[in-house]
Amino acid sequence: MLAMDGQPPVGGKTTDVGANGVSISLADPLAVGQGGQLAFDLLVEGSFVTINTRVKVSYCIFSSGEFKVGFQFLQPDLASVTALARFMR
Repeated sequence: MLAMDGQPPVGGKTTDVGANGVSISLADPLAVGQGGQLAFDLLVEGSFVTINTRVKVSYCIFSSGEFKVGFQFLQPDLASVTALARFMR
């Protein structure tokens, strides 16, 4: 679930996850620098862990009929950082 500042929540498809951010395919474009709140589930060592953090748009590219939007995590909490590190192993 993605809720950009001042806009209703939207769904998207996560296409790439890294320690510092995530790429999500969306139906509509977003402006670089725009902020929001992102929540998504990761399967870490057999259990789902919810990552819930502030994000900022770092890029937005139109490709194959959808917008690929890169988000930078902004000060994720320790539990999220730990889960992302375990996921990346």
